[in-house]
Amino acid sequence: MKRRQFLRFAASAAALASISPDANAQTYPSRPITMIVPAAAGGPTDVLGRLLAERMRGLLGQPIIIQNVTGADGRIGLDRAAGAKPDGNMISIGNMSTHVLNGAFYPLGYDVLNAFAPISPLITTPLVLTAKKTIPAKDLPELITWLKATPNGASVGIPAVTFRLMAAFFQRQTGTQFTFVSYRGAAPARQDLVAGEIDLLFDQPDALTLVRAGSIKAYAVTSDARVALAPDIPTFAESGLPALSWSGWYGLFAPRGTPKDVIDKLNAATVDALADPAVRSRLVDLGMGLFPPEQQTPDALGTLMNAAAEKWWPLIKEFGISGSAPTVPVPCVYRKPYPS
Repeated sequence: MKRRQFLRFAASAAALASISPDANAQTYPSRPITMIVPAAAGGPTDVLGRLLAERMRGLLGQPIIIQNVTGADGRIGLDRAAGAKPDGNMISIGNMSTHVLNGAFYPLGYDVLNAFAPISPLITTPLVLTAKKTIPAKDLPELITWLKATPNGASVGIPAVTFRLMAAFFQRQTGTQFTFVSYRGAAPARQDLVAGEIDLLFDQPDALTLVRAGSIKAYAVTSDARVALAPDIPTFAESGLPALSWSGWYGLFAPRGTPKDVIDKLNAATVDALADPAVRSRLVDLGMGLFPPEQQTPDALGTLMNAAAEKWWPLIKEFGISGSAPTVPVPCVYRKPYPS
């Protein structure tokens, strides 16, 4: 009896060993997928993640559960995502701040450029310089004059390192000084701006709904051309500050080591979701730009990561811009991990 049991066990083990990785990939996903959103609910990262998750659910045959993990400019959420099992059952959504710039601002528990496998770039978005509605300045030159007249008398909300970088560049370009106030996401920073608790906020175009409602003001956009949602708001370049031209991006990521077949399935579902007319319409309404279909690839996202690190890490080091106080600046040594 024991011999027969042993033979059956050996046969079963041999059968399992003969199953190819492709066969395993064909069963993916076999359970719900978790998407780490390293920002507060209600902000642009959260909105984008939920919009994609709903559409991708039908394509993958499994729900995608949003998990908002806030704090430390996204580092807490991405530390969890980077350490997840590389089987495609936990993915993360992020942007240039969370998946590139954090590596220049902070000592991390993971290698920001090597810990993640790119799935697809999602959208591009400029920033808008917004202010509480009681700020007396009528346009950007008046705002700069007002800030110079009251050095360190104003405050700016900082929900992520991209916003810190832009605020620091704005100070450098205009010769102004103001206090940085850190937030766990764009949504709480906007709430405080509307309430008048802070004075300024570099925000994303979906905040223009608050501008149209008269709840806040907007002075300039970082895009090369005026945004369709607010054609009356000038660009920084038009206002004589071309160095503040900026276009950020968002992407979808899996832990490094996730099988290519799984990445391909996730990429196909992402591309299909971004092609959905309802999704595209919603993204346009939020002021977000879409990448052309031929650029919605893992390689394209890897190239974006490399380019951002190569451009911004040396500048962050040169200008001595640090992360949230009391974090000490760390060396910004660029390493190119992803073939482009």
